[in-house]
Amino acid sequence: MTLAIFDCDGVLVDSEMLACQAQSDSLRERGFDLSADDVAARYIGISSADMRTDLERRFARGLPADHEERAAARLRNLFVSQLRAIPGIPDVLDVVKSMGIASCIASGSALDRIALALKVTGLASRFDGPVYSATMVGRGKPAPDLFLYAAAEMGYEPGECIVIEDSVPGVQAACAAGMPVIGFSGASHCGPGHAARLRDAGAEEVAGDSAQLTAKLRDF
Repeated sequence: MTLAIFDCDGVLVDSEMLACQAQSDSLRERGFDLSADDVAARYIGISSADMRTDLERRFARGLPADHEERAAARLRNLFVSQLRAIPGIPDVLDVVKSMGIASCIASGSALDRIALALKVTGLASRFDGPVYSATMVGRGKPAPDLFLYAAAEMGYEPGECIVIEDSVPGVQAACAAGMPVIGFSGASHCGPGHAARLRDAGAEEVAGDSAQLTAKLRDF
């Protein structure tokens, strides 16, 4: 028995740089001078709560109470106008289903953001597994809590799972949960050296595109 646990942002949908741009615009509006690339370098893969904690520590001042709401509103507009599925990912989901492998999503994003991402990219009709968010557990990635929670809810032991992750914190979380992990470096935010960083974080394999991901899933 195998459970495939997919991250959402950067694995199913090419959303990470849109999210970083929304964060950067909202932060700069309040005097936090961070570019989208700055946000990407430090915060991709971790929860918004953990990002807020780190930002407030780094800048020695608090973020406005409505920061997440403002950033989310910007991101919703970007999702509706620009978000796309990772090329080939619908075929990956079809192959997983045809292999009789159960699947779910375990993402650091909030449930409403995940639902919107799946809807606007057309993946909602292709993915019928449960969705789990870091808002459901005490600690976000790189802690293992979310992956362990998802596996327990689905009725699988950690060793029966395979995680697909695009971020270093996500790979670290899967490893901490005792789950094998395939790193994915096929999204637009994954520049030179990203695959090596995923391997260094503990990914057993790294797929550079959806075709490679399908092949590696077939091997597990």
